[in-house]
Amino acid sequence: MTGGERRLAERLEQKLDDDYLLWYDVPVGPRHSHPDFVVMHPRRGILVLEVKDFKLGTILQADKDTWEILGDAGPKSVLNPLEQARQYAHQVVHALERDPQLVQGEGRYAGKLAFPWSYGVVLPNITRKQFEAAELQHALEPHRVVCQDEMLESVGAEDLQSRLWDMFPHMMLGAMSLPQLDRVRWIMFPQVRVQTQGALFDDSDADAELPSIMRVMDLQQEQLARSLGDGHRVIHGVAGSGKTMILGYRAEYLAQASTASSKPILILCFNEPLGVKLASVMDAKGLSDRVHVRHFHKWCYDQLKYSGQTMPPQGPGFSDELVERVIRAVERKQIPSGQYQAILIDEGHDFAPEWLKLVTQMVDPTTNSLLLLYDDAQSIYERSRSKQFSFKGVGVQAQGRTTILKINYRNTRQILQTASLVASDLLTADDKDDDGIPLLKPISCGREGQEPIILKLPSLRDEAYAIAEQLSTAHQEGHAWGDMAILCRNSFTMELCAKALQQRQLPHKVRRGTGDFVPHGDHIHVMSMHASKGLEFPVVALPGVGHMPAAGEEEKEAARVFYVAATRATQRLVMGVSGASNFSQKLIAS
Repeated sequence: MTGGERRLAERLEQKLDDDYLLWYDVPVGPRHSHPDFVVMHPRRGILVLEVKDFKLGTILQADKDTWEILGDAGPKSVLNPLEQARQYAHQVVHALERDPQLVQGEGRYAGKLAFPWSYGVVLPNITRKQFEAAELQHALEPHRVVCQDEMLESVGAEDLQSRLWDMFPHMMLGAMSLPQLDRVRWIMFPQVRVQTQGALFDDSDADAELPSIMRVMDLQQEQLARSLGDGHRVIHGVAGSGKTMILGYRAEYLAQASTASSKPILILCFNEPLGVKLASVMDAKGLSDRVHVRHFHKWCYDQLKYSGQTMPPQGPGFSDELVERVIRAVERKQIPSGQYQAILIDEGHDFAPEWLKLVTQMVDPTTNSLLLLYDDAQSIYERSRSKQFSFKGVGVQAQGRTTILKINYRNTRQILQTASLVASDLLTADDKDDDGIPLLKPISCGREGQEPIILKLPSLRDEAYAIAEQLSTAHQEGHAWGDMAILCRNSFTMELCAKALQQRQLPHKVRRGTGDFVPHGDHIHVMSMHASKGLEFPVVALPGVGHMPAAGEEEKEAARVFYVAATRATQRLVMGVSGASNFSQKLIAS
């Protein structure tokens, strides 16, 4: 940096609020031009700033096109700095306009950037009084210039910010959505992306393919996983925000950073199918020796077995007694604490307080590495909500170290809208838990897709056969059988659907209990809505929605389960609404 650039960087860091983003010297466009600074604010837009360390005596002559300045080797002609900033700004804008998610879709300004942009010049060695005395206003528009005395340390933050945003044409309106903000960050910030050849946004390549929103999310979640600091961390995110992806990247990162003598890393979740899937991912990466994946009760079983403790008798209450015996054994030091270098908990919202208190004791105190993923809206087991508790109260020391993810990337806008329609009463952003974390309402990433298909038929049996027909059609359109799932509210519905698939001779596998889930099999997955938590499939069918809630079940509880099941679908959602429940009425009305 030049002296002037360094001073401006210091002022911007001091005077701009936390919701500003700032890039220095980022290459943009086909010529890899380097604007000095790009300043961005989600509600204001993008501003390109060119910094010139000229002193008044350096400038021999200036007009709107070229300037003659005194260089080290004598006089030389240079481009007017404001014109230079304008050209850089256009290169930034053209790079962003190649992304259809960042432009206006219709109207007079269709194809143009959907939010304001502008440019300006900073003169860190010339005061406003000198600027006017030298009549530089004939060469530079005065409102597009920041002078030396307007960027002093003593200048107020509001004054400097006002000076920057006065550079914008007043007729330019609009604001960035959070998904658009992510897109701009990905385009502007090279560390977030993987470039295989040349500049990604090279305007000379008109056919260059832009990355999908899912790929952008994938790369950003990997970066977030790598940048999480030490100690206890909580990621509080909506369904489809990439929490499980972050967990996988984080486990991989920690495993690669560990040594042969390090203790293993433990991934815990509640649902057995999610545990199977995560274990297969770690195995595919060659990390299964360093990263152990268990669903919680299997982990408890293993702890009792390998420490030589007595197992509880099989039968009702087995699972509860299993956990209780592990807790007592840890208290008596019959099972050692601090067994793991790091513990990563998926589906933390379904863990009872005493489970979390037990697990936190299993982290090696020398590393103290704990990551907890959480989403109240997906809490579908009463145990985790029956007792009010705070993270601090169960040993999770994450105050000030919580990351909040609001954007849903998994679902299309249409699927998320449908899921939220039924569950809107439980997604109240004003509610807060004991740790002051709001219950989040998801924000769609803007990915478009087809409207969910609603089957209004006389009976559940009719729904089962219609769903089989829908999945057969999806296969003909290019979806693999393994991309499909039928998620059912009860075992009766699962058996009806299995019979319909069998008669149509469609490959399928029913998950009736532990060990029945094969994540990568080329068959339709038939399972309960509860068992689907943490999973995702391009095509999802939900039979029996019109019969939810079941007799004696609270509507709010059923809405949570429906929300989880519906948000498993990434591309296509099919729902059966035979029956006359409030759910079916809401869906038909929509």
